[in-house]
Amino acid sequence: MQGLHLTADLYRCQSDATLLTDEAVLAGLCRQATLDAGLTIVGEKWHTFPDYQGQPGGVTGMLLLAESHLAVHTWPERGGVTLDVYVCNFEADNSVRAEQLITRIETAFQPAQCQRQRLMRGERDGPASDRELLLEPLDEGAEYGFRFDRRILDRDTGLQRLELLESRELGLTLRLDGHLMTSEADEAFYHEALIHPAALAHPAPRRALIVGGGDGGALEELLKHRGIESVTLVELDGGVVDVARTHLTSIHRGSLDDPRATLRIQDGAAFVRECGAAGRTFDLVYLDLTDPETPAGPLYTRAFFEACRDILASGGALVLHLGAPFHEPGQVSGLAAALDEVFAQVHGYGLHIPLYGSYWALAVASDSLDPVALTPGDVEARLRSRGIGDLQVYSPEFHGALFALPARYRRLMPAPVSVPA
Repeated sequence: MQGLHLTADLYRCQSDATLLTDEAVLAGLCRQATLDAGLTIVGEKWHTFPDYQGQPGGVTGMLLLAESHLAVHTWPERGGVTLDVYVCNFEADNSVRAEQLITRIETAFQPAQCQRQRLMRGERDGPASDRELLLEPLDEGAEYGFRFDRRILDRDTGLQRLELLESRELGLTLRLDGHLMTSEADEAFYHEALIHPAALAHPAPRRALIVGGGDGGALEELLKHRGIESVTLVELDGGVVDVARTHLTSIHRGSLDDPRATLRIQDGAAFVRECGAAGRTFDLVYLDLTDPETPAGPLYTRAFFEACRDILASGGALVLHLGAPFHEPGQVSGLAAALDEVFAQVHGYGLHIPLYGSYWALAVASDSLDPVALTPGDVEARLRSRGIGDLQVYSPEFHGALFALPARYRRLMPAPVSVPA
């Protein structure tokens, strides 16, 4: 219940082949390494698999220890081995012995590469918290996470896995295909930053399009602008909208049923093509999408950016998020470069978004709209004239700060057209 769990995945082992195919040889190595580490064998079981398609079968086996166990399996056809060692540390700390054991066996196989995992398990008097911990990777070497008190929903929408969770810190939180999307506590960081810089830079936006955004948070922010006459929200997954209507009212605040809003449940790329063919234009187009590695990937391409430019009215702009500059520099620079090939101006901006675990990059792309040119006084005057006052993150002073890029982020972007004062 309280101990250390070690695993090792070994690749392209260079040891003598008998170590991967001979049950007796492998068992002898494991027994001796266990005794040398000072651990106690109380039982064992070994099995050799038959030859398959001219290749020798592997060996799987386990030593039962008074302290817990050692498990091993070999794949001689590809020189692979998996090791699993767990020791209980309740009466005494056996961690050093476990480390010695797994290192001795790993060394014997002489792997070209090894992937190790180390996990402390259990608490002496029970878990300090029974809250579910969910981790999400930022890149291959970093991950972050949050603890949740309970699950409200966990379902397959037919297009993706949808989870609705709740915690005392985040409130209700939407997760799609293992990616955290939005939460009641922090949604303003993303939605206000996505919507208002471009919307306020535009002197009089009247028609807008949101591709994605089925939670309704971006729609709610856009409808705060008095001059907006119509917003079309195109969401691929109707299941997201259904859950938002029922559970995420504090995020969309009824905007999904606002008379100025039109909801379309269909593919965003197809809708944009339809608008282009029909000559329909928008003052602002927002891509409120899941990440590029999800099914939304085809919408992060130069071809789709060109289709969006074709449906922009004069003076209009396209707005989207690019990812995390520190953890995804290649993605950020690649998307920025694709936008730069389509639009005369690409203005990167960013902020820390708590739910996304990092400083996050966004961009306004346009042939003429320059959000950097707005002064704090301009922003304050437009917020007042449009009747926008209930903001949690965005402000006249914060507008300029959004576009004041860290140097390493600036280097990922095209040369700036203008520089903030």
